[in-house]
Amino acid sequence: MGVVIIGVVLLALISFVPQWWTQWVLKKHSQPHPSLAGTGAEFAQHLLNKHGLDDVRLEEIPQGSVTGDHYDPIDKVVRLSSANYHSNSLTAIVTTAHEIGHAIQHQQHYEPLLTRTEMVERAQWMQKFSGMALLATPILIPLLHTPMIGLITFGAGFIAMGIPVLIHLSTLPVEFDASYKRALPLLEQGDYLDKQDMARARHILTACAFTYVSASLASLFNLWRWFSGWRR
Repeated sequence: MGVVIIGVVLLALISFVPQWWTQWVLKKHSQPHPSLAGTGAEFAQHLLNKHGLDDVRLEEIPQGSVTGDHYDPIDKVVRLSSANYHSNSLTAIVTTAHEIGHAIQHQQHYEPLLTRTEMVERAQWMQKFSGMALLATPILIPLLHTPMIGLITFGAGFIAMGIPVLIHLSTLPVEFDASYKRALPLLEQGDYLDKQDMARARHILTACAFTYVSASLASLFNLWRWFSGWRR
């Protein structure tokens, strides 16, 4: 019982503390900036034009949507939340630079991004298959008295729990590269931010990076917990 409680506490810390810290950092820098002239949308369009990303579209995410700022490599779209789309805050500008970083990765055929995109596309139908297999298991067990049912159940469960782990782990190098090797140099070389704001930009990107690390750790923990339960 003690191990279970410790596990739950660890999962809560891994999952919620980085999320809370990130939201706090983003909110701290979400006020209008006195010396940045353009909004996130205007900055994004400027960067798209500057880097020859003519085939990449820019869209605003409707307010209230559960989807956050992101680059869609399948449709080649940079999507910004309403708050960042219409704001000239440091959070909006840094977030925009990060998402444009993903578009530049795609333009330059950055292998980890291409691999992750392919993995996500395949994962969708694999998880659908595993879900159907798990739903069918209680029906098949009384009809087919065979050890294969147990193997199918294990395989379906492993796919359902393991795929998120692979996706989260494959996301880490993509996000780190977009932040530290694309967004920060882009902001610095373009002389868009002064020295103090560059330090704040790194702080924002580091906070966001922690959410990806925590998501990976949480998915690994869930896989370990599932496998431990299966062995018992």
